[in-house]
Amino acid sequence: MIDFEKGIIALAPLAGYTDLPFRSVVKKFGADLTFSEMISSNALQHNSKKTFKMIEKSSDETPYIVQIAGSDLVAIRDAVEILNDIEGIDGIDLNCGCPVPKVVSQSSGSSLLLDLPHLVRVAETIKKYSNKEYSSIKVRLGFSEKIPKDIAKAVEDSGADFLSVHGRTRKGAYKAEVDYEAIATIRENINIPVLANGDIISYEKAMEVKKITGCNSLMIGRGAIGNPWIFYQLKHGKNSVDDKLKAEIILEHYNSMINFHGFSGVSMFRKHLHVYSKGYEEASAFRNKINTIVDTEQMREEIIDFFRRDNV
Repeated sequence: MIDFEKGIIALAPLAGYTDLPFRSVVKKFGADLTFSEMISSNALQHNSKKTFKMIEKSSDETPYIVQIAGSDLVAIRDAVEILNDIEGIDGIDLNCGCPVPKVVSQSSGSSLLLDLPHLVRVAETIKKYSNKEYSSIKVRLGFSEKIPKDIAKAVEDSGADFLSVHGRTRKGAYKAEVDYEAIATIRENINIPVLANGDIISYEKAMEVKKITGCNSLMIGRGAIGNPWIFYQLKHGKNSVDDKLKAEIILEHYNSMINFHGFSGVSMFRKHLHVYSKGYEEASAFRNKINTIVDTEQMREEIIDFFRRDNV
């Protein structure tokens, strides 16, 4: 059960980052709700092994929602029926916000904001065929222009149980200023829970976003990369965390990567270490060293030495 009345903190779907290891870490340290990476309905329809691997969840990921992208109603229905047979999924989310050209060119993601009646049809298809507890939608404020009231009406018409709103248009990509007032407009014009999303990178910013939008639930995506302890901060009302806890979370993340991805987890974790090490002394030398490491134990020792050296 998702306690929207109390307010929740959710991890946003983020391609290439919010895999099972990362989700399991943020869940352990404070996230209330996790979403899979964006899953192509066409890939599900064609029984892609890679896609099924992406859907796997950790034992403590409850509630857990799978996000799908697509616009073809048959592919959407087939994808939903496949997900129906997978236990442990609590809901299905429709991506109506992805700005990537490859997705947009297939009339998916944020391109659905150009055709709100079809957005409603796709969301209704998910609602009709899903046996999961929740159906939800993630949107931006529009494609080129902001249309918050129109989006609110369309989403409500679709029968979705809740809505996540990234406070930029597709045109605004990830560089335009986030319009939290527009998120507030959507919240004021809809009768389902709304999660505010966009540039929430600190405890202080989260409190500011709650105040401006009137949303008591938040969704954090890129703001959690290299900063997963933000969920701990929000869960425990702390505006900072010490380096000892950061080191614990980083090591937990690495161990989860190795457990899930095996040997390849070493190279996959490098991009995370590049971000985690920002601001530390000798970070450049550390990055150069870990870029050549392929042994799991050697990488673990380097992580422990670098991030715990001042906390032992």
